[in-house]
Amino acid sequence: MKLSFRRTIAGYLLTALLVVVSLFMTSIYPSAALADDFTKATLENADFSGKDLTSYEFTQASVRNGKFINANLTGVSLIGGNFDSADMTGANLTNALLDTARFTRTNFTNAILVGAFTSVTNFDGAIIDGADFTDVLLRKDIQKKLCKVAKGTNPTTGRDTRESLECP
Repeated sequence: MKLSFRRTIAGYLLTALLVVVSLFMTSIYPSAALADDFTKATLENADFSGKDLTSYEFTQASVRNGKFINANLTGVSLIGGNFDSADMTGANLTNALLDTARFTRTNFTNAILVGAFTSVTNFDGAIIDGADFTDVLLRKDIQKKLCKVAKGTNPTTGRDTRESLECP
């Protein structure tokens, strides 16, 4: 119980720090921040497959049915976004901010979510075969749901999905 509480507090502190750093960097480099900013954008059915999206921002964006197959989303903010039925097969979401985002029926087959922040993320009906959730802070109820469908091994990291989720 204490470990879970500490992980939750650590997650909130990390999110707060990332928000402060984001705001600071945006004030220093405003034109760069605006170049790839899809905050609150409607991009349904958009195809970002194979793209390097590390400088992009998808906060509160609606990208339902979007394709992110083998896309690099390392460190990207998807906070509060709607990614229902999106295809994230093979996507790299390492250290991405996914808090309060909706990924219902999203395909995360072989995706890498190492260190992603997912405190209140909705993964209902998500496909997570071969996904790597190593060092992801998950609420216990979300972890339990994901463990029910977890299977496979990530071909890139070699990690077993159930082990990366710390399933019982």
